[in-house]
Amino acid sequence: MTDVASTVLDRVLVLEMVRVTEAAAIAAARLVGRGDEKEADAAAVEAMRAALNTLYMDGTVVIGEGERDEAPMLFIGEKVGAAIGKGPKIDIALDPLEGTTITAKAGPNALAVLAIAEEGQLLNAPDVYMEKLAVGPGYPPDVIDLAKSPSENIRAVAAAKGVEPHEITVCVLDRPRHEALVAELRALGCGVMLIGDGDVAGVIATTDPDTTVDVYMGSGGAPEGVLACAALRCIGGQFKGRLLFRNDAERERAARWGVTDLDKIYDLTELAKGDCIFAATGVTDGSLLAGVKRKGAKMTTESVVMRASSGTVRWVKGEHRVG
Repeated sequence: MTDVASTVLDRVLVLEMVRVTEAAAIAAARLVGRGDEKEADAAAVEAMRAALNTLYMDGTVVIGEGERDEAPMLFIGEKVGAAIGKGPKIDIALDPLEGTTITAKAGPNALAVLAIAEEGQLLNAPDVYMEKLAVGPGYPPDVIDLAKSPSENIRAVAAAKGVEPHEITVCVLDRPRHEALVAELRALGCGVMLIGDGDVAGVIATTDPDTTVDVYMGSGGAPEGVLACAALRCIGGQFKGRLLFRNDAERERAARWGVTDLDKIYDLTELAKGDCIFAATGVTDGSLLAGVKRKGAKMTTESVVMRASSGTVRWVKGEHRVG
């Protein structure tokens, strides 16, 4: 047991979370490879919102599609559920389509992602960048440290694993801002797996030996960091995160959401506390999940749902009749 089971979350059935991510994934899958990121994202958002509003809960979106004036649906602070004001109070972190660009281009690892916890248990992260560092389970506590250099972290992980640094594989988002990081890692002899998008899947990849990914490094969206932490709380691993601010407007946004220490290095359990449930459904084929497939009048989906209190991981395959 990784945490005490929440009776509040017991009232929101685990499999109901899968139905929500399935709905978003199916809606987005109709637009895979069509070249329109916004349309694919909008379809996933609308489907996820409709599914959330069928559930008996008083839900609040704490990680969403941006702030209210920036997103028509599923904005931070939006209330969802069929029992607002009377049902169990649930905090929700979501990304209806994690990987909009790769969906538009029919690339790998696009997901519909959702995490829930009791009220106040998920960091209300502002929509800014976050420096991230993650490893899977089985390492000594605090084997990774954002206060140290990438090289120092790789050497620490390699030593804990009983291998040389050149035997470590690191997953990094393929972005110009990571050129120096990639150069430093390759100078150590590390293998670098560059991904075009989808860093939730990238972080989770560190927990699966079949991916060969040992470490995740680099900066990406802070909301995705919280979602990834919810998954790691369920299946094990370590995560360190630090918010990155490009200007005063982003610092002011963080202050509005209650962030007082702008230089703080967050640990896994500070980003996702207590009992939590994580669910994801594949939109396109990836290292974690198969994507949505159309077979005649049916669509097939593959999903995973995890719970922190029990450490349970369920793999769910579904068939859905479609028009």
